[in-house]
This record gives sequence, C-alpha cells and structure tokens, in this order.
Amino acid sequence: MRRFMALGLAVCMGAMGLAGCAKADTGSAKETAQAGTQANQSSSEESQAANADSGLDKLVLTYVTSPLNIPTIVEKHETIFADSFKDMGITVEYAEINSGADQTQALASGDVQILYAVGATSVVLSAANGADIKVLNMYSRSPEAFRLYSKDEDISTPESLKGKTVAGPAGTNLHELLVSYLASGGLTIDDVNYVNMSIPDAKAGLDGGSVDAALVAGAAAYQADQQGYNLVTDGDGLIKAIIAVAVRADFYEQHRDVIGRFMEAQQKIAAFIAENQDEALKIAAQELDLDEEAAREMYEYYDFSMEISDEDREGFQKTADFMLEAGMIEEPLDVSTLFLQ
Repeated sequence: MRRFMALGLAVCMGAMGLAGCAKADTGSAKETAQAGTQANQSSSEESQAANADSGLDKLVLTYVTSPLNIPTIVEKHETIFADSFKDMGITVEYAEINSGADQTQALASGDVQILYAVGATSVVLSAANGADIKVLNMYSRSPEAFRLYSKDEDISTPESLKGKTVAGPAGTNLHELLVSYLASGGLTIDDVNYVNMSIPDAKAGLDGGSVDAALVAGAAAYQADQQGYNLVTDGDGLIKAIIAVAVRADFYEQHRDVIGRFMEAQQKIAAFIAENQDEALKIAAQELDLDEEAAREMYEYYDFSMEISDEDREGFQKTADFMLEAGMIEEPLDVSTLFLQ
C-alpha cells in the first residue's frame, strides 16, 4: 500500500512539475526554502495533533532483562518502541524495576504505564489487593528455565527435601515451583526451611554451602548446570512460568491508539527476532554478560508468543489457586477478570 501511495505521489508531483516548469525556471531558491519550511511545519503540526489526540507526551515502560528477556533487550537495542511513537510526539522512557511488587506499585501510581514483562504471581497479587491491573498479552512461558539445584545428589525427590534449607525469591514462579514439587510428594512448604532470597543470593548460598538447595533461573541456572550441580527438578509439568504484559484498565480505555501502536511494535520485535535470530541472541548475550552458546541453549526453553491461549488462562488460574493455598492472597480470584482480550 505504501508503495502505491508513494508512486501516486510521485506521479502527482511530476504532473505539477510539468505544469509549472516555466515558473520553476524563474523561481527563486527562497521559494524552495519556504516550501520546505512549510512542509516541516506541517509535519510538526501533525505530530502535535497526534500527541494531542493521545494526551501523552511520554510513555514509561518497565525494562527487565533477566532471566532471558530477549524481546526487551532487542527492542531497546533497535529502538523499536521509540521509533514507533515518534510520529505521535511521544517519547519512550524505561524504568528498570526488577521486583514484581515494585512494578505493580509503579503501575498503580502512574509512574509506569506498561509493565513489559511481569510475572503472573505479581499480577494476581496486585489484582487481589484491589489494583486496576489487566493483562494485555503474553510475554513468555518458560517452565523448564526455572530450576531447583542442590550439591547433594541424594536430594532427588520431594521427600528428600524434608527438613532441608531451600532458598529462592518468594512470590515468584520459583516459589510456586517449590510448592508444586513438594505437593507432588505429599509435602508442604512447612516441611522445609524456606528462606526468601534473590536468585543471585540463593545461588551464592548454594555455592557457599549455607543452603541445601537453591531456586534459580536464567544465567544462575546455566552456571549451576555448568558447575555440575544436581538438578532436583525444573518447572516442566509443575508450573506454567507465565510472564505477561500488563496495563491499567483505565489507561487502556483512554489510550487505545497508544496501545494499538504498542502492540504493532511488539509484532515488529517478534519479526526481528524471527528473521535475525543469531543477531538477537548476540545482542542478548552481550547485555546479560553471557557467552552466545549459553544464550542459545537457554533460548530453547522459551516461548515468546504474544497470543493469550486457553493454556495461559489455565496457568494464571493455577497460579492464583497456588497463592490462595499458600496464604499469599486471602480470597479466591477468578482470573478471567484479568484479561482485556
């Protein structure tokens, strides 16, 4: 369509040039400059009009790269969001917020307009606490990327974890993995000494011997594997490990044009990765300080499809039910209320 429009414009311009050739011969450079100025003013006015329509001059997105958020890393490197909003007069800014709780708080306060990669647990907890949060589409699913490692090869069943010290971040996919794994052996989290730690701290604890098992993902999981640590379990068959893209419902309703442009840009990111996989992995490896082989191996565990499937909805419900059982939320939550589409 753009090619035909460009061709039509060229024909029109050619016709105008032929009709006014006598004037063009005697016209001044000043007239040409004035025409250029008018065109620039027109372009500026159109940009201002688009900005006025959206009511925004700035769009703030979260920037979360770990454990292997390739779309986020590639997008910023290629300035896809920034370029997509230029003609609307909207600048794109990034908020590096890794904590799910801090992400949802920033969304609720209006400091951030779009959570570009937030865990299902964080979305459920925020909604359960009355926040106006909705799932726009999916970011990733990667159950096999979430893992429980130990140095002790005798720790190989849920029962063998009883009484052991297990470290990992609370209220996350990894926390859900531990609870689900223990439940498969008839145990609960009360049967272990669970210590709330960040992934790097949990890995360090395992390295140093202060914990018996560590819940890790991303680069930390890859390192544990390379070190020959005992893989107790991963999330396959236990959790969905869903990461989503979320917004406030009121922002979605008030700025459908912005959301539409954002989703178009998401498609451009996906296309870039599909068409330039080697380059995308190289960019991600550099950002995460990984070797490219590590990034390539980890990439195999991820599904970055944006579409919301029935399985995704079921995964969200499973997460909400887990959080209710774990006492993280007080009332049952019907996750169907979370989805915009």
